[in-house]
Amino acid sequence: MADLTALFDNNGQSIWLDNLSRAHLNDGSLAGRIAQGVRGLTSNPTIFAKAIQGSDDYDEQFNGLIASGVTPIDGYWHMVIDDIQAACDAFAPLYESSDAIDGYVSVEVAPDLSRDTDGTLAAAQDLHDRVNRRNVMIKIPATVEGLPAIRSMIAEGRSVNVTLIFSPERHQQVMEAYISGLEQLATDPSADLSRVASVASFFISRVDTEVDQRLEGPGHELCGTAAIAQGRLAYNNFLEMFAGPRWDALAARGARVQRPLWASTGTKNPAYSDVLYVDELIGPDTVNTVPEATLDAYLDHGVVNRTVDTDHEATARTLNALSRAGIDLDDVSDQLEREGLASFEASFDEVIDALREKAS
Repeated sequence: MADLTALFDNNGQSIWLDNLSRAHLNDGSLAGRIAQGVRGLTSNPTIFAKAIQGSDDYDEQFNGLIASGVTPIDGYWHMVIDDIQAACDAFAPLYESSDAIDGYVSVEVAPDLSRDTDGTLAAAQDLHDRVNRRNVMIKIPATVEGLPAIRSMIAEGRSVNVTLIFSPERHQQVMEAYISGLEQLATDPSADLSRVASVASFFISRVDTEVDQRLEGPGHELCGTAAIAQGRLAYNNFLEMFAGPRWDALAARGARVQRPLWASTGTKNPAYSDVLYVDELIGPDTVNTVPEATLDAYLDHGVVNRTVDTDHEATARTLNALSRAGIDLDDVSDQLEREGLASFEASFDEVIDALREKAS
């Protein structure tokens, strides 16, 4: 049985939970996960759509909001923010005891803003102010248009979870946005850089799903290899980015690295291990945010060993073999970004439409 505390203490990886609902907050489920060693939480528009549409836990609050003249979309944000604030409060003791390393709760800006830099920044600032918790992270998609908003948020001393990263190249741009934002913040001699946190959410399993479809068939020897190889390359790039004189100057002011966060780590192909994307990406200064089923599987039979950087040559061979097999990983990442944004926007639109119908 895997021990999440040992995973963090011995390998420097934090497990976060990729789920939130009113029921989890009210029935003790979230408190139980924290007791198991979960060190943070992520949410997204799809998670909230399932929570709000899948139960009557929000009906009383929503009906009261509508009766007071609140619009359905504003009612949605009231309910989401209440849940995020409660989750932040649940993780606050860990945030304090870990010296602000962990204990974060992430909430995403409206997905229809993903191509709007100014709109994303304004929404992120507003969401950060409304949640009003030191351990909240505002999720911003890693689109080209999102990068300036990410940099501005960091420069203002706000913590950010950069989401929907599908390629090492985009990850490099995300890390640059974080560092340049910190450099701007550091121009204020009184700024406390140690209380600015960020994670770079690199999506994993969806890469294998798409690449496997593009290979010659399900029995191809490269099936199930692309996602882990990309993740390991991203980790190597992370180590290189957060080293040297430029980073050392920020670290001397208390700055923390922007940890890679492995997202979409639930195994989608039943032929693969149900803990594949946890076991194979363990290493220092990383986070893995997992759905409930993956967390339970990992607690039951996961292996607590450092794996993310054990064989750089094997990673390079895999990526070269994929290229020779005709796999264009840049095209894969572009497609997955479009699909990821569309999926979150569809979930958001669906729940807002349902709330409008309920309010009518």
